[in-house]
Amino acid sequence: MADPSTVLSMWLAIRLERPLLIEGPAGVGKTDLARAAAEALGRPLVRLQCYEGLDEAKALYEWDYAKQMLYTQLLRDVLANEVAGVKSIGEAADRVARSHATFWSERFLIARPLLTALQSAIPSVLLIDEVDRSDPEFEAFLLEVLSEYQVSIPEIGTIHAAYRPLVLLTSNRVREMTDALRRRCLHLHLDYPTPARELAIIALRVPEIEDSLAQHLVAFVQEVRGMDLRKVPSIAETVDWARSLVVLGARSLDPEIAQDTLGVLLKHQEDKEKVERRARELVDSAMRH
Repeated sequence: MADPSTVLSMWLAIRLERPLLIEGPAGVGKTDLARAAAEALGRPLVRLQCYEGLDEAKALYEWDYAKQMLYTQLLRDVLANEVAGVKSIGEAADRVARSHATFWSERFLIARPLLTALQSAIPSVLLIDEVDRSDPEFEAFLLEVLSEYQVSIPEIGTIHAAYRPLVLLTSNRVREMTDALRRRCLHLHLDYPTPARELAIIALRVPEIEDSLAQHLVAFVQEVRGMDLRKVPSIAETVDWARSLVVLGARSLDPEIAQDTLGVLLKHQEDKEKVERRARELVDSAMRH
């Protein structure tokens, strides 16, 4: 349920073949936007989940050394014939070197998400999720991929994208992205939805909920987001709360059921205690809205 500015940003990223950096608080739908784009475009979704310590071997490719060793064992007789009759170690090394390409070819390459997206036989959507959790060194490595849609593998050479993927990077702003990365991307900020949009999301995801309960629930959550909390509830948590109330058979929102189910909406005890103290006030305000 993207708004017009989100749709326009996505359309420009596709037409200009530029990566799109999506920033915003956790739980506002950044990752779901990538899934929705892949579904709408009929493209496969390739996801790279970033974390501290992520390196090229996990993101781009690595060599299947076990398979190389197996091939070496199977071909040892052939290699023995190659070096038969040589008179020096240097000459033997030269002959073996002729077979170097055999053991450093795509046959032994394990493609990780970045290489998978570049080698895809059809256009794909490449999601680089929570890029802000990776190290600055990995962010620097991404620049070649995002600028040229290519990667360099020393043993093989440069691999260019068969089809340029739609690249979406998400960030919760755990750390600030560098200007070099931002310069290569279009930018989109996703925030918490307006009450009307959140109500529409609830109606779509939890169609069995009573209209009045959905309206009161959304008004309650909007009030809670205005409080000074360690983590305010996201859209996903609003949906979970709506489903929980439906499972409990609730037809209206009252302070008692709100207090009993706050563990679905809030994930820190100090936040729950703050909201519990104002539960009746918040419910009354939601009912008035």
